Amino acid sequence: MLEDIVHNVPRARHAVLLSADGLPRGATEGLAEKDVRTISAAMAGMQSLSRATAHFAGPEEDRQWSQTIIEFSHGWIFLIGAGQGSYLAAAAAPDVDMQQISFRMHRLVARLGNNLTSPPRVGGEDAGGPRAGGRRQQGSGDAGFVLAELDRVMSEVKGARHAVLLGADGLPRGATNGMSRDLADTISAAMTGIHAYSRVTSQFAGVVEDAQWRQTVIEFQHGWIFLMAAGPDAFLAAAAEHDCDIEQFTTRLHEVVPRLTASATQGKGTGHV
Repeated sequence: MLEDIVHNVPRARHAVLLSADGLPRGATEGLAEKDVRTISAAMAGMQSLSRATAHFAGPEEDRQWSQTIIEFSHGWIFLIGAGQGSYLAAAAAPDVDMQQISFRMHRLVARLGNNLTSPPRVGGEDAGGPRAGGRRQQGSGDAGFVLAELDRVMSEVKGARHAVLLGADGLPRGATNGMSRDLADTISAAMTGIHAYSRVTSQFAGVVEDAQWRQTVIEFQHGWIFLMAAGPDAFLAAAAEHDCDIEQFTTRLHEVVPRLTASATQGKGTGHV
Protein backbone atom coordinates (compact mmCIF):
# COMPACT_ATOMS: atom_id res chain seq x y z
CA MET A 1 0.00 0.00 0.00
CA LEU A 2 2.88 2.39 0.74
CA GLU A 3 4.34 1.67 -2.69
CA ASP A 4 1.24 3.32 -4.19
CA ILE A 5 2.75 6.73 -3.45
CA VAL A 6 6.10 5.96 -5.06
CA HIS A 7 4.60 4.21 -8.09
CA ASN A 8 1.86 6.73 -8.87
CA VAL A 9 3.40 10.10 -7.98
CA PRO A 10 6.19 11.17 -10.33
CA ARG A 11 9.32 12.24 -8.40
CA ALA A 12 8.14 10.65 -5.14
CA ARG A 13 10.99 8.74 -3.48
CA HIS A 14 9.98 6.95 -0.28
CA ALA A 15 7.17 6.50 2.25
CA VAL A 16 7.23 5.38 5.88
CA LEU A 17 4.39 4.60 8.27
CA LEU A 18 5.34 5.15 11.91
CA SER A 19 3.82 5.21 15.37
CA ALA A 20 3.70 8.30 17.56
CA ASP A 21 6.36 6.81 19.83
CA GLY A 22 8.80 6.58 16.93
CA LEU A 23 8.48 2.92 15.94
CA PRO A 24 8.31 2.08 12.21
CA ARG A 25 5.23 0.18 11.03
CA GLY A 26 6.19 -0.13 7.38
CA ALA A 27 8.26 1.41 4.60
CA THR A 28 8.69 1.33 0.85
CA GLU A 29 11.44 -0.75 -0.73
CA GLY A 30 14.93 0.68 -1.02
CA LEU A 31 15.26 2.04 2.51
CA ALA A 32 17.72 0.41 4.89
CA GLU A 33 16.18 -0.79 8.16
CA LYS A 34 18.42 1.49 10.23
CA ASP A 35 17.38 4.49 8.12
CA VAL A 36 13.71 3.67 8.62
CA ARG A 37 14.26 3.54 12.39
CA THR A 38 16.12 6.87 12.33
CA ILE A 39 13.44 8.56 10.22
CA SER A 40 10.64 7.24 12.43
CA ALA A 41 12.32 8.40 15.63
CA ALA A 42 13.08 11.85 14.20
CA MET A 43 9.55 12.38 12.90
CA ALA A 44 8.03 11.36 16.23
CA GLY A 45 10.38 13.67 18.11
CA MET A 46 9.50 16.54 15.79
CA GLN A 47 5.79 16.02 16.43
CA SER A 48 6.32 16.05 20.17
CA LEU A 49 8.04 19.43 19.93
CA SER A 50 5.41 20.70 17.48
CA ARG A 51 2.72 20.13 20.11
CA ALA A 52 4.76 22.28 22.47
CA THR A 53 4.69 25.17 19.97
CA ALA A 54 0.98 25.03 19.04
CA HIS A 55 0.23 28.06 21.23
CA PHE A 56 2.76 30.08 19.19
CA ALA A 57 0.48 29.70 16.14
CA GLY A 58 -2.48 31.20 18.01
CA PRO A 59 -4.61 31.20 21.17
CA GLU A 60 -7.51 29.09 19.86
CA GLU A 61 -8.73 26.20 22.02
CA ASP A 62 -8.72 23.65 19.19
CA ARG A 63 -5.07 23.35 18.16
CA GLN A 64 -5.26 20.36 15.86
CA TRP A 65 -2.08 19.66 13.90
CA SER A 66 -2.57 19.14 10.15
CA GLN A 67 0.82 18.49 8.58
CA THR A 68 4.54 19.22 8.66
CA ILE A 69 6.60 19.94 5.54
CA ILE A 70 10.40 20.03 5.45
CA GLU A 71 12.17 21.63 2.50
CA PHE A 72 15.75 20.81 1.53
CA SER A 73 17.74 21.98 -1.45
CA HIS A 74 17.43 18.43 -2.84
CA GLY A 75 13.86 17.52 -1.95
CA TRP A 76 10.80 17.59 0.29
CA ILE A 77 9.47 15.60 3.23
CA PHE A 78 5.77 15.53 4.08
CA LEU A 79 4.27 14.28 7.35
CA ILE A 80 0.56 13.81 8.03
CA GLY A 81 -1.56 12.02 10.62
CA ALA A 82 -2.49 8.41 9.82
CA GLY A 83 -4.83 7.77 12.72
CA GLN A 84 -4.59 8.21 16.46
CA GLY A 85 -0.98 7.46 17.32
CA SER A 86 0.26 7.03 13.75
CA TYR A 87 1.94 9.19 11.09
CA LEU A 88 2.64 8.83 7.38
CA ALA A 89 5.85 10.36 6.01
CA ALA A 90 6.75 10.69 2.33
CA ALA A 91 9.82 12.04 0.57
CA ALA A 92 10.04 13.52 -2.91
CA ALA A 93 12.29 15.39 -5.33
CA PRO A 94 12.22 19.22 -5.45
CA ASP A 95 10.01 19.30 -8.55
CA VAL A 96 7.29 16.95 -7.26
CA ASP A 97 3.67 17.97 -7.75
CA MET A 98 2.85 18.85 -4.13
CA GLN A 99 -0.91 18.66 -4.61
CA GLN A 100 -0.65 15.22 -6.15
CA ILE A 101 1.53 13.73 -3.43
CA SER A 102 -0.71 15.24 -0.75
CA PHE A 103 -3.76 13.71 -2.42
CA ARG A 104 -2.11 10.28 -2.63
CA MET A 105 -0.99 10.42 1.00
CA HIS A 106 -4.46 11.27 2.29
CA ARG A 107 -6.03 8.63 0.07
CA LEU A 108 -3.62 6.06 1.44
CA VAL A 109 -4.54 7.01 5.01
CA ALA A 110 -8.18 6.35 4.13
CA ARG A 111 -7.26 2.96 2.67
CA LEU A 112 -5.32 1.96 5.78
CA GLY A 113 -8.58 1.48 7.66
CA ASN A 114 -10.92 3.15 10.10
CA ASN A 115 -8.49 2.64 12.98
CA LEU A 116 -5.92 4.84 11.22
CA THR A 117 -8.10 7.67 9.96
CA SER A 118 -8.26 10.10 12.91
CA PRO A 119 -5.25 12.43 13.02
CA PRO A 120 -3.86 13.18 16.49
CA ARG A 121 -5.45 16.25 18.03
CA VAL A 122 -3.56 18.93 19.91
CA GLY A 123 -5.78 20.19 22.69
CA GLY A 124 -5.12 23.09 25.02
CA GLU A 125 -3.91 20.79 27.78
CA ASP A 126 -1.48 19.02 25.41
CA ALA A 127 -0.06 22.04 23.67
CA GLY A 128 2.27 23.01 26.50
CA GLY A 129 3.60 26.43 27.38
CA PRO A 130 1.72 29.65 28.03
CA ARG A 131 -1.09 30.78 25.80
CA ALA A 132 0.01 33.26 23.20
CA GLY A 133 -3.20 35.28 23.29
CA GLY A 134 -2.80 36.81 19.81
CA ARG A 135 -0.13 38.80 18.09
CA ARG A 136 0.07 41.60 20.64
CA GLN A 137 0.63 39.66 23.83
CA GLN A 138 1.19 41.57 27.04
CA GLY A 139 4.57 41.44 28.68
CA SER A 140 7.01 42.26 25.93
CA GLY A 141 10.74 42.29 26.56
CA ASP A 142 12.84 45.40 26.88
CA ALA A 143 13.23 47.75 23.93
CA GLY A 144 16.59 46.31 22.92
CA PHE A 145 15.00 42.89 22.48
CA VAL A 146 12.37 44.08 19.97
CA LEU A 147 13.35 43.86 16.29
CA ALA A 148 11.72 46.71 14.40
CA GLU A 149 12.19 45.01 11.02
CA LEU A 150 10.13 42.03 12.16
CA ASP A 151 7.51 44.29 13.70
CA ARG A 152 7.11 46.00 10.34
CA VAL A 153 6.37 42.69 8.62
CA MET A 154 3.79 41.80 11.27
CA SER A 155 2.00 45.11 10.73
CA GLU A 156 2.09 44.89 6.92
CA VAL A 157 0.84 41.32 6.46
CA LYS A 158 -2.72 40.58 7.52
CA GLY A 159 -2.86 37.58 9.82
CA ALA A 160 0.82 37.68 10.86
CA ARG A 161 1.23 37.01 14.58
CA HIS A 162 4.73 36.63 16.00
CA ALA A 163 8.34 36.14 14.98
CA VAL A 164 11.59 35.46 16.82
CA LEU A 165 15.17 35.41 15.58
CA LEU A 166 17.26 32.71 17.25
CA GLY A 167 20.84 31.60 17.10
CA ALA A 168 22.18 28.13 16.44
CA ASP A 169 22.72 27.88 20.21
CA GLY A 170 18.95 28.00 20.73
CA LEU A 171 18.95 31.43 22.37
CA PRO A 172 16.66 34.20 21.09
CA ARG A 173 18.38 37.25 19.62
CA GLY A 174 15.26 39.34 19.32
CA ALA A 175 11.52 39.15 18.68
CA THR A 176 8.48 41.12 17.65
CA ASN A 177 6.87 43.54 20.04
CA GLY A 178 4.48 41.77 22.41
CA MET A 179 6.47 38.56 22.79
CA SER A 180 7.73 38.05 26.30
CA ARG A 181 11.24 36.79 26.84
CA ASP A 182 9.79 33.65 28.43
CA LEU A 183 7.78 32.88 25.30
CA ALA A 184 10.75 33.67 23.06
CA ASP A 185 12.94 31.33 25.15
CA THR A 186 10.37 28.52 24.97
CA ILE A 187 9.83 28.81 21.22
CA SER A 188 13.55 29.16 20.49
CA ALA A 189 14.38 25.99 22.44
CA ALA A 190 11.63 24.00 20.71
CA MET A 191 12.57 25.30 17.26
CA THR A 192 16.20 24.37 17.81
CA GLY A 193 15.07 20.82 18.43
CA ILE A 194 12.75 20.83 15.41
CA HIS A 195 15.62 22.02 13.23
CA ALA A 196 17.86 19.24 14.56
CA TYR A 197 15.21 16.59 13.85
CA SER A 198 14.66 18.07 10.38
CA ARG A 199 18.34 17.72 9.57
CA VAL A 200 18.33 14.08 10.64
CA THR A 201 15.78 13.31 7.91
CA SER A 202 17.94 14.72 5.11
CA GLN A 203 18.84 11.32 3.62
CA PHE A 204 15.15 10.40 3.50
CA ALA A 205 14.66 13.23 1.00
CA GLY A 206 17.59 11.97 -1.08
CA VAL A 207 21.30 11.29 -0.80
CA VAL A 208 23.30 14.15 -2.32
CA GLU A 209 26.43 16.08 -1.46
CA ASP A 210 26.12 19.55 0.07
CA ALA A 211 22.45 19.06 0.94
CA GLN A 212 21.01 22.09 2.68
CA TRP A 213 17.96 22.44 4.88
CA ARG A 214 15.82 25.45 3.95
CA GLN A 215 12.71 25.50 6.08
CA THR A 216 10.25 23.50 8.15
CA VAL A 217 6.56 24.42 8.00
CA ILE A 218 4.05 23.24 10.60
CA GLU A 219 0.37 23.62 9.79
CA PHE A 220 -2.30 23.60 12.48
CA GLN A 221 -6.00 24.13 11.92
CA HIS A 222 -5.70 27.47 13.68
CA GLY A 223 -2.44 28.73 12.15
CA TRP A 224 1.01 28.23 10.70
CA ILE A 225 4.54 28.11 12.08
CA PHE A 226 7.55 28.65 9.83
CA LEU A 227 11.16 27.91 10.70
CA MET A 228 13.66 29.06 8.09
CA ALA A 229 17.38 29.53 7.72
CA ALA A 230 18.51 33.09 8.41
CA GLY A 231 22.17 32.90 7.52
CA PRO A 232 24.87 30.40 8.49
CA ASP A 233 24.25 30.63 12.23
CA ALA A 234 20.70 31.86 12.80
CA PHE A 235 17.08 30.88 12.25
CA LEU A 236 13.80 32.75 12.01
CA ALA A 237 10.63 31.34 13.54
CA ALA A 238 7.36 33.04 12.60
CA ALA A 239 3.67 32.37 13.15
CA ALA A 240 0.55 33.42 11.26
CA GLU A 241 -3.20 32.83 11.25
CA HIS A 242 -4.44 30.04 9.03
CA ASP A 243 -6.08 32.39 6.53
CA CYS A 244 -2.96 34.54 6.20
CA ASP A 245 -1.55 35.04 2.69
CA ILE A 246 1.31 32.58 3.15
CA GLU A 247 3.13 33.53 -0.03
CA GLN A 248 3.15 37.20 0.93
CA PHE A 249 4.18 36.41 4.49
CA THR A 250 7.11 34.16 3.61
CA THR A 251 8.27 36.52 0.86
CA ARG A 252 8.40 39.42 3.30
CA LEU A 253 10.23 37.30 5.87
CA HIS A 254 12.87 36.29 3.32
CA GLU A 255 13.27 39.93 2.33
CA VAL A 256 13.93 41.02 5.90
CA VAL A 257 16.31 38.18 6.82
CA PRO A 258 19.49 39.81 5.41
CA ARG A 259 18.87 42.97 7.42
CA LEU A 260 18.17 41.00 10.59
CA THR A 261 21.27 38.86 10.37
CA ALA A 262 23.46 41.82 9.49
CA SER A 263 22.52 43.63 12.68
CA ALA A 264 22.14 40.68 15.06
CA THR A 265 24.87 39.46 17.34
CA GLN A 266 26.93 36.76 15.64
CA GLY A 267 26.33 33.24 16.96
CA LYS A 268 27.75 29.82 16.23
CA GLY A 269 26.65 26.87 14.13
CA THR A 270 25.38 26.34 10.61
CA GLY A 271 22.15 25.94 8.72
CA HIS A 272 23.71 23.28 6.47
CA VAL A 273 22.94 19.61 6.81
